[in-house]
Amino acid sequence: MSTVLNGLTNLFIFVIGLLVLAVIVLFVIDRTQTSDTVRRNYPVIGRMRYILSDLGEFFRQYFFAMDREEMPFNRAQRDWVYDAAKAESTNVAFGSTRNLEPVGTPIFVNCPWPTLERDAVKAPALMIGEGAARIPYDAPSVFNISGMSYGALSKPAIRALSGGAAKAGCWLNTGEGGLAPAHLEGGCDLVFQIGTAKYGVRDSQGNLSDEKLREVAAHEQVRMFEIKLSQGAKPGKGGILPATKVNAEIAEIRGIAEGEASISPNRHTDIGSTDELLDMIARIRSVTGKPVGFKTVIGAYGWLEELFAEINRRGSESAPDFITVDGGDGGTGAAPLPLIDNVGLTLREALPMLVDLRNEAGLKDRIRIVASGKLVTPSEVAWALCAGADFVISARGFMFALGCIQAMKCNKNTCPTGITTHDPSLQRGLDPTNKAIRVANFVEQMRKEVGVIAHSVGVTNPRGMKRYHVRLVCADGRSRPLDELYPAVG
Repeated sequence: MSTVLNGLTNLFIFVIGLLVLAVIVLFVIDRTQTSDTVRRNYPVIGRMRYILSDLGEFFRQYFFAMDREEMPFNRAQRDWVYDAAKAESTNVAFGSTRNLEPVGTPIFVNCPWPTLERDAVKAPALMIGEGAARIPYDAPSVFNISGMSYGALSKPAIRALSGGAAKAGCWLNTGEGGLAPAHLEGGCDLVFQIGTAKYGVRDSQGNLSDEKLREVAAHEQVRMFEIKLSQGAKPGKGGILPATKVNAEIAEIRGIAEGEASISPNRHTDIGSTDELLDMIARIRSVTGKPVGFKTVIGAYGWLEELFAEINRRGSESAPDFITVDGGDGGTGAAPLPLIDNVGLTLREALPMLVDLRNEAGLKDRIRIVASGKLVTPSEVAWALCAGADFVISARGFMFALGCIQAMKCNKNTCPTGITTHDPSLQRGLDPTNKAIRVANFVEQMRKEVGVIAHSVGVTNPRGMKRYHVRLVCADGRSRPLDELYPAVG
């Protein structure tokens, strides 16, 4: 017994000695370096500033922030997604914790005679590309998965999204990183996104390849193609994939060098005008035979008026089959802070504007509008449908469904939930089979509760909601109908 105690004592003394030695070394380093004033003036203890700063976001999330305070998504939003994904009750007690007074808060106007359960129906499918594409797409779901590239997301995450989308009957956008086997595994409908670097459909010089377009289009699951002009995370700047995420498989899928950071051009080098955009849409649609649209964040909008005028000059068959509009308030990807914070209109302003410009041009039945940008709860999705969106997509909502805890590590290779990392030890915690069920649950619960809002305003399904069904709180503290703030056109 005494031998064991002596051994433990000696081990304790050894560990203490190492700690003391480490403190002395750090003291000397901090005192002699010249790059950091705090560490130079307060050796060793000055390092706590950075440790506490890093831990601050976690402490605020769990201990200090109220349910509705956090950004970009608060606890109430995340909890709804978590409960929906786990097929648990999303009901709450004792009243709303949401402050209904801030400007822009949506308030749906309930009908005194809401739709009876027996009369309620699900939102019908909507055709995209009819009359222009050889193989139009009858899109079955009003709510779908937005673009998140394989590379930015891990293989288990993409597998889970693919499997969940198939179960729920919604589409999955591949993101700009090309078509990976994991996208196809689940058997879901896919939208192939073409970013500025043309990943997955580029030739050896980085130009768009018709041959590779045909190869992608040959997959029956690939239902549509989307040209990404810009997105909320980085309007005016190309995609950013850190070198740590570019492994051999991702490099092969994208057609880039392994182990090197992949920085896309800040725009398509072969699209510099509305004419060239329409020409590119026509080219891709001709080669693939499938619907083609584009994604953008709206800032300047005169070009949209020019676009619609040129479409009418050429003929409605020249139009994009859909336009995806994103809010300018950031996304899942790595991006410079000024772009996330201050460039591009929010979806609240951009969506009604785009819908009205389309309708004024007489293209309502030709071009479908897809809304994207922080729409993760039923009220947000319902607002977008009232504003005129034909479909709603979400990226970060599905990350929460996969188990994201908003650790804010998406731009690093250290995601603790295995979603945005290629570290096998971290990916191990994400079970694609289990998470696919959660993804499907999230979609189904979203559609159900958007339907509940639709029934409360007196229509049989979500596609029946109009601008007069929702009001927005204005600066004077009173709410006004959305159709008064944005008079519906067409």
